[in-house]
Amino acid sequence: AADTDVSKGAVSREGYKDVARQLMEHFHFSRVAITLRESLSASDNNWSAMLYDAERFCFSKKYQMHIVDRVGGGDSFGAGLICALLNGCSSQEAVDFAAAASCLKHSIEGDFNLVSADEVQKLAGGDGSGRVQR
Repeated sequence: AADTDVSKGAVSREGYKDVARQLMEHFHFSRVAITLRESLSASDNNWSAMLYDAERFCFSKKYQMHIVDRVGGGDSFGAGLICALLNGCSSQEAVDFAAAASCLKHSIEGDFNLVSADEVQKLAGGDGSGRVQR
């Protein structure tokens, strides 16, 4: 995306809006979702996401995360987005849920997101304590 340098932790929301518009126009998607990773170091990133539904751009909040394992982070984002949309969430609620699910997955070793929907919802809803309640 224009004006973005992920290696320096600089993500341009406007640049990604343009990318989403282009993808929608070219492929006739009904929605475009993009994760936004800002690399602070190999293990520390800022993490957020965007969902464009042809009417508006919805951005999740930005999470500072320490990465334990990158494997499964994208899958967790996609699964969280699909789950939220199938459960009737708005575009904003869906991108918030998906970004939180992916953020939590980055803190777990292996390829399986071992958190519950309630734990994801707590983080998406503002509980940034970093503690996973089981």
